[in-house]
Amino acid sequence: MATIPGFKAYDIRGKVPSELNTDLAYKVGRAVVKYLNAKSFVIGRDVRESSPDLSNALAEGLTDAGAKVYDLGLCGTEMIYFGTPFLECDGGVMITASHNPPEYNGLKFVKKGSVPMGYGSGLSDIEQMILNDELGEKAHVKGEIAHIDIMKEFIHSLSRFYDASKIKPYKVVVNSGNGCIGPALDAIEDKLPIQMIKVFHEPDSSFPNGVPNPLLPENRQPTVDAIKEHGADLGVAWDGDYDRCFFFDENGEFIEGYYIVGLLAKSILKTNPGEKIVHDPRLTWNTLDVVKEAGGEAVVSVSGHAFIKEKMREINSIYGGEMSAHHYFRDNAYSDSGMIPFLLIMQLMSDEDKPLSELVGQMISNYPCSGEINTKLDDPKAKVEEIKAKYTDGKMDTLDGVSVEYEDWRFNVRMSNTEPLIRLNVESKEDEKLMKEKTEELLALIRS
Repeated sequence: MATIPGFKAYDIRGKVPSELNTDLAYKVGRAVVKYLNAKSFVIGRDVRESSPDLSNALAEGLTDAGAKVYDLGLCGTEMIYFGTPFLECDGGVMITASHNPPEYNGLKFVKKGSVPMGYGSGLSDIEQMILNDELGEKAHVKGEIAHIDIMKEFIHSLSRFYDASKIKPYKVVVNSGNGCIGPALDAIEDKLPIQMIKVFHEPDSSFPNGVPNPLLPENRQPTVDAIKEHGADLGVAWDGDYDRCFFFDENGEFIEGYYIVGLLAKSILKTNPGEKIVHDPRLTWNTLDVVKEAGGEAVVSVSGHAFIKEKMREINSIYGGEMSAHHYFRDNAYSDSGMIPFLLIMQLMSDEDKPLSELVGQMISNYPCSGEINTKLDDPKAKVEEIKAKYTDGKMDTLDGVSVEYEDWRFNVRMSNTEPLIRLNVESKEDEKLMKEKTEELLALIRS
């Protein structure tokens, strides 16, 4: 079956203009309206240079097919997740390539109610409609485009998740990475008792300080430097479309997303005991411990936003967390947010009257982890089989890649959905030395 290069597991994404261009964006607009029988769509875009042209082409396709378009302009992905149900639209599209290099862009889709739309849930059908030239006739009446601003309503919607009166007057470094979150931080600033120290705050399509991806160690230093310079209580950095946020403690130490999942689960279960918490299988022991202790029920899911959201809906879970810093909330249309964790962590620090380093310190010593280590390979599949053959003496699980568990350490290896990569995660029980040894052992095998 023929395919179009930019169509991926969760979105359409690729280099502009070779894999994604205005012609494809227009056709996608036409096809998605026909596929969903949609009357209205909300669209928004990130800061990339190619985003306005792709946005205009997409809007043209949507309106030629007869749909009304609500254009939010520059915004974050979670504003599409909020705006789709808020504006009662049949679907939403965010134009973003998140943390990819500047020459990339993408289209991220949701259906009515912000239900995700991936390759297995609509995108493959849209791909075939385009390939077979089945876009149908243009509508007799072209749809309208309304340029609207829902920032005020979006910021107000966040107030369901936190109580500003319970947050201490912290000094917080906020690093926007020249992505989209600057305007949202400005809009919420006067509602919080904190002092924001703004780093790379202005949206800038040239990404003069590097692509906003705080997972890259080389991108963390500006946040660390600002924490130390200002004696800040906390540092937070976001990716380009701010559906992920990353935390640094008062000493400038980067906190792995794994431990933030534990903290958020603890924070949410405080006021919602007995609820179900969904987590991914890459690193698990700390989450299982925290959730059990807080009186919740931990449920594992395949990683990836479409799978986590599906599992959360299926079991009515209040919160889902991935160690990759995606955090999902039932009351946020089961969608991921980069704003809600920022607010919840500050409130937890205030409630417990402890710095972030102390909140995560015990978790880190109980379950030291490697963090995710990526290795590019020609044949990732063969390598996964080789690893499976070597570690047959452990308790093996193949829900998502391969997880192998021993008495005092465990690991997960999985192939990337979008690149020729193997992703490795290792953790141990109270033994950092063992964790490091086993990480080296697995990396030697992966890279041999």
